[in-house]
Amino acid sequence: MLGVDGFTAAHRLTCPIPPRISPHADAVQRWLTGWVHRCGLPPTSRGAQQVALGGFGRYAARLYPEATEDDLRVLAALFAWFFLLDEECDATGTPEPARLRALLDAALSLLRTGRAPRDALRGPLRRMLREAWRTPSRRMPASWRERFTDAVAHHFDGVLAEAANKAVGRRPGLAEYVELRRATSAAYVSYTWIEFATGVPVPDAVYHHPAVRAVSEAGNDLLSWFNDLLSLERDTATSGGHNLVLAVAAERGLPAGAAVADVVRRWQERMRRFAQLRTAVPPFGPPLDAALRHYLDGVANSVRGTIDWSLETTARYRAPAAADGGR
Repeated sequence: MLGVDGFTAAHRLTCPIPPRISPHADAVQRWLTGWVHRCGLPPTSRGAQQVALGGFGRYAARLYPEATEDDLRVLAALFAWFFLLDEECDATGTPEPARLRALLDAALSLLRTGRAPRDALRGPLRRMLREAWRTPSRRMPASWRERFTDAVAHHFDGVLAEAANKAVGRRPGLAEYVELRRATSAAYVSYTWIEFATGVPVPDAVYHHPAVRAVSEAGNDLLSWFNDLLSLERDTATSGGHNLVLAVAAERGLPAGAAVADVVRRWQERMRRFAQLRTAVPPFGPPLDAALRHYLDGVANSVRGTIDWSLETTARYRAPAAADGGR
């Protein structure tokens, strides 16, 4: 089966980036489960159960292993919020671009101005975002807040573009899909949190340097394409062609197994290129090199952390089926 091949292939990829995880991982995960309940998600609701199964506290702990426990709580809360927002975007089963635009515009408005229409963003989603955003909005400088909200806007544009494609049955070509996936992954959003987690500002001269941006882009591709392999079985049924394996199969006329093998090859080549790009980033001088090191390490943690969290989470979701004879 196509999905099984993708799942198996994802486990066989070789990642030379060493795994890291904060010692606060489990404590933050326990806190997060209670926090979503306090924000209005009933313990028996699908959203609360998925947050518990998703392990977003451990996800934040893998991406930001140097963060304090309090800051990890903030990051885990934001990861959970983005997940629940994604679930809300898919709530009807049929893409509704106008409804999604109103919801996402309201969320972006709350981040930028502290205000948002209650008819578009309400209930637990609104309360969670307001509470999770409180600490970084007060602590981080205006330049960082703008960088973060710009990354969120880019992500939301990708979500809306994918929804518009699905609404009319349009499947993107391979090059278009790769670019779109860099937005829908929200990796660039997670990169902005490196500064919050480490307490080391990343100056614009570093953040926007072409060599650094090339590393960021390669890291985004790695974590996105890995996820596409792992989620292939589900995406075959629901994504409307929005999966790298499906895009490769359609554009190159490949059967399922050959398309999976092609994506595995692309991923391993991208990983080798990622290592080369990290090495090629030039020094900026003593005042800036510490920020550069923290940022590049953070991008690498995002790649490896996403892989480890994805495998851990997939195993958690698959466990009931395995215990039930694989049905």
